[in-house]
This record gives sequence, structure tokens and C-alpha cells, in this order.
Amino acid sequence: MLAVACIKQVPDTTQVQIDPVTNTLVREGIPFIVNPYDTHAIEECLRLKDRFGFRVAAISMGPPNAEATLRKALALGVDQAILLSDRVFGGADTLATSHVLSAAISRLADQEEVGLVICGKQTIDGDTAQVGPGIATRLGFTQLTLVDRIEHIDPQTRVIRVRRKLEGRHEIVEGPLPAMLTVVRELNRPRYPIVPMRLASTEAEVQLWNNEVLKLDVNTIGLKGSPTWVSRIFSPEREKGEIIGDGAHDPQGAARMLIQRLLAKDLLPL
Repeated sequence: MLAVACIKQVPDTTQVQIDPVTNTLVREGIPFIVNPYDTHAIEECLRLKDRFGFRVAAISMGPPNAEATLRKALALGVDQAILLSDRVFGGADTLATSHVLSAAISRLADQEEVGLVICGKQTIDGDTAQVGPGIATRLGFTQLTLVDRIEHIDPQTRVIRVRRKLEGRHEIVEGPLPAMLTVVRELNRPRYPIVPMRLASTEAEVQLWNNEVLKLDVNTIGLKGSPTWVSRIFSPEREKGEIIGDGAHDPQGAARMLIQRLLAKDLLPL
């Protein structure tokens, strides 16, 4: 049985800059990393491999340099790495992206039974959390989101039970395989690659699947297949605050000044 980790190469958000003229991300000179939530998806797939003998495939849609992201997955122990890269895939929103990823997973399923697809709950550059559910819907898989623990899995009876992290509580959900999981950081602690595997990953094959392989209608993928788009990206302007008084050496005086300012602006009830 195959476990598929869907991963994405994202810009290091601590160093993102925006072109003030074009309002687009400046990508030149910006380092890229594996989406942090996706590292937990890889780790959970590898734990299934260790425990049940699952074979693990990692797939990523992106430009040619996203190959580096997949090599990091290979260094951790992934068995197969597939890069979905083609100019016609470019400009895709979450709908078009899930279409391409689903087609790739279906192609894998033609060769081997896919039991689980695991994605990070969201990406740090988009924060939509829509691609995983989109894959589940297109493939007809059981959809289990915000998973912070796999409670039980039985490949023989094809049943999985997970714990979902909700606001202020947890929820236990059971469903049939195949299933798509989106996972949160509390699920596990990602492993580090050992030196021999890291060296081997530099020579390992990363398969390239373009649209000649997937044979998708170009009107359903990339920019043409995206009903939504980003019209503008900008950094919110921050107003410079005013320092009132000396809170360190004269806290009572600073408090009186603050109260006077608030009263003057009718921001405090009399």
C-alpha cells in the first residue's frame, strides 16, 4: 500500500519582500524551504512505512527548482519523488492545483493501491487550507482534517481512526481507507536525515511529470483553470506610535498623561 505526501516549496517568510511597483513577491535571492506543515506529513508517512511497511511517495507541484524540496524528502527515506512541473501548471489557484495533484495521485493508484494521502493543514505562503480537501473531494477519499494523532489504522480492514484538533476540544473520527489527512504540527516531531541517506538523495531519481504525462485539459489547469486570482499583494502600513511619558522611571506620571490624552479624545467614560 502506498502513502503519498503532498509537499510544497515555499519562500522563507522571514525574508519575503514585495515589489512596490508590480505588487508581486520578489523571488530573486529569496531562500526557499519545505512548507513546515508538510514536514509533518512526510514524517507521518515514514512512520507508516516503519510500522506497516507502506511505500512512500512524495509529490510536489512547482517550478524546476522545487526538485530540491523533493530531494530533502528522499534524504529522509521517501521511496519515490515526483515533481509536477510544466508552464501550463503555472498561475494555478487552489482549485487548479488540487486538480493536478489529484491526477498525479490517480496515476500512482493505477500502479499501486493508494491508502493514504497526507498534506500539511495549510501552506505558509497561501494559508488557504483548501488543497488537501480539494484532493479528497476529487478522488472521493475520506476527508480527515486538522489531525494531531492517528489513533488506530488497520490496513487489513481498511479502517483509520484519528484525533482532530479543534478550538478548545478534540474530536475522534473513524473512517474507511483510502483517506486524505491534513495534519498539524502537534502530530509528530520530524526526523533529521542521516548522512548516508543525504548523500544518496543527491543521486536518486526525481521523476518529472509534465502535462504530456498527465494529459489534462489546459483549460482546467494553471491560470486558465483558476477561477480566483491575486489582484494585489501589499504590506500593510504601520503608523508610528507616540511614546507618552517615562514609564520606566515615572510610571504614575506616564499613566496620568495617558489618561489625559484618552479623555481629550473622548475615549474614556467620565
